[in-house]
Amino acid sequence: MRYRLGVDVGGTFTDILLIDQDTGRSFRAKTPSTPHDQSVGVLSGIEQVCSQAGVALPEIAQVLHGTTVATNAILEGRGARVGLVTTQGFRQVLQIARSFVPGGLAGWIIWPKPEPLAALEDTVEAVERVAADGSVVTPLDEDDLRAKLRRLKGVEALAVSLINSYAFDGHERRIAAIAAEELPGVPVSVSSAVLPEMREYERTITTVANAYVQPYVARYIDNIDELTDGQLYILRSDGGLASAPAAAGGPVNLLLSGPAGGVAGATWVAEQAGFPDFLTFDMGGTSTDVALVQNLQPRIGRETTVGDLTVRSASVDVRTVGAGGGSVAHVPELTRALRVGPQSAGAEPGPAAYGKGGTDPTVTDANVVLGYLPTNLAGGAISLDRERAHAAVRKVADAMGLPSAEAAAQGIVDIVNENMFGALRLVSVQQGFDPRDFALVAFGGAGPLHANALGRLTGSWPVIIPPSPGVLCAYGDATTCLRDEAARTHIRRFSQLTDAGLSELLAELAETASASLAEQGVPAADHTVGYQVDVRYHGQGFEIPIAIDPGMGLEALGKAFDAEHERLFSFLLSNERELVSARASVSGPRPNVRPVTLAAGTEDASAAATGTHEVWMDGGWAEATVYDRAALLAGNLVAGPAIVVEMDSTTLVLPGHAALVHESGSLLIRPMEA
Repeated sequence: MRYRLGVDVGGTFTDILLIDQDTGRSFRAKTPSTPHDQSVGVLSGIEQVCSQAGVALPEIAQVLHGTTVATNAILEGRGARVGLVTTQGFRQVLQIARSFVPGGLAGWIIWPKPEPLAALEDTVEAVERVAADGSVVTPLDEDDLRAKLRRLKGVEALAVSLINSYAFDGHERRIAAIAAEELPGVPVSVSSAVLPEMREYERTITTVANAYVQPYVARYIDNIDELTDGQLYILRSDGGLASAPAAAGGPVNLLLSGPAGGVAGATWVAEQAGFPDFLTFDMGGTSTDVALVQNLQPRIGRETTVGDLTVRSASVDVRTVGAGGGSVAHVPELTRALRVGPQSAGAEPGPAAYGKGGTDPTVTDANVVLGYLPTNLAGGAISLDRERAHAAVRKVADAMGLPSAEAAAQGIVDIVNENMFGALRLVSVQQGFDPRDFALVAFGGAGPLHANALGRLTGSWPVIIPPSPGVLCAYGDATTCLRDEAARTHIRRFSQLTDAGLSELLAELAETASASLAEQGVPAADHTVGYQVDVRYHGQGFEIPIAIDPGMGLEALGKAFDAEHERLFSFLLSNERELVSARASVSGPRPNVRPVTLAAGTEDASAAATGTHEVWMDGGWAEATVYDRAALLAGNLVAGPAIVVEMDSTTLVLPGHAALVHESGSLLIRPMEA
């Protein structure tokens, strides 16, 4: 069995990529997502791609899946009814939460505080107490706990989060054992396993979130596992893979599974093209995800945010805006100013051009009106109706008093580009990085259409359009590796630490994470270990994650922390530095997927041209050459205005720019003078 299958479920489309590990040849399928049951769209796509490749399901060795199931359960409020066990006196930990309100000045007046994921009536207190050093102050009263757990009949999942359990987990483990007797069949999440770190609220909300989505994710994984005969792996939020049982046990680590696949795929593509520093720009039908990658290493954050929920879970630092091909354009009566998104037409009914009953003007409709999109998408699976698109966009023109639908469509495209430019600034400029020092990898079904314009706004060159950009997230799923991590809170001032003590702590964490990966079938000889510590100045209320080598001493660590603190905040303190937490991340080997190398050609790309097409640019119609991407050779130069078409996406090259075909198959778009 030599095939790997990458599966990515988005809000509008489900992408399938089948890779022959020996030859590197790939087969693609793109089907509409099925929000009522995502597994239906997944199965349909798998059947399509297997039929196309002439491959039977038993020939697939591994199925690698990036999913939004956990994310959707949070956003749609469709998780389990969760019971919560806290230490006596901490029953209202979720209600007290943190005193942070999103929005601007006086935002608390209009912000509806979300309901906790575990209701107060489903929360019970355990008579017990553990000190910060792990010593038992009050033993666990088991008889009292049993009586309280019996009152939780009806909960579908249980979370256990006791104060200071990161220092001693004995009480939590005992409560889990008692719950298995009193609440048989109810899955239990314990905070000392989910997040063995300090800060009671963050640890509790993360554990409750894990319990909230666990039954839902477990059922979904079981359904997919039954559909496929190969080994099933799920993409984690940090870009690594987890086995199906590990993913079902820790679903809080899957909240950004979908976007992480795109970053993993972009890293693979950028490495082949020779650009280690780049921004990622993933524009789908519903939203756009952006991230920053430096030296082929995505920035990993310690928090994951989905809607109003923020949990402590490692994830690729991805920012999302409600800007996609299905984003709806509207003109509010009060302001008469054009707005685009965050509302989306989604997969059902979709843009007006899809002919499925949608009548609202969307970004896709605007691109159709401007002539940027061909009449067929997804290899002919979706036909576009230009008349419906024109009628929808005309509503915006009439509402704003514009002379034509083309002028309104240009306004829609310009606004959505600015929205996405704002997201790219969040991960670059606002993090202390100049976007002009980075390339821009654009993918997703709609990304290549807007990529050249985003490159012009950011100054990020070249703009890299990967092969099969519409299914790159699935490609990322299929080209990443298994990963797990172990963490521990260990609060010590640097004067209380030694270099040897720090190395010993990291070695213990690496051993724990390696054992977890070995249980998932990866031998120790194939493990790659990375380390990270959280450091702060003594007295600070927050810490900064710092990557560290096992041989790095405290002096070098202090200098690295000072440099990062100054980059983020432009000042340093004279306070003593303090270690807060440490973690080790262990990865398995990357899969044996060979990159494809294109045949060499000259700059002349005319052999791949299929004709010309009228496009609206700079206030008037212009003639653009249309190219078949499958016929392009390495070294071909595609000068704008041009449209490059393929099965899963369409690339627009603007006037004054040109796309060079790299031997790895990527298009490298730069201004003509470059």
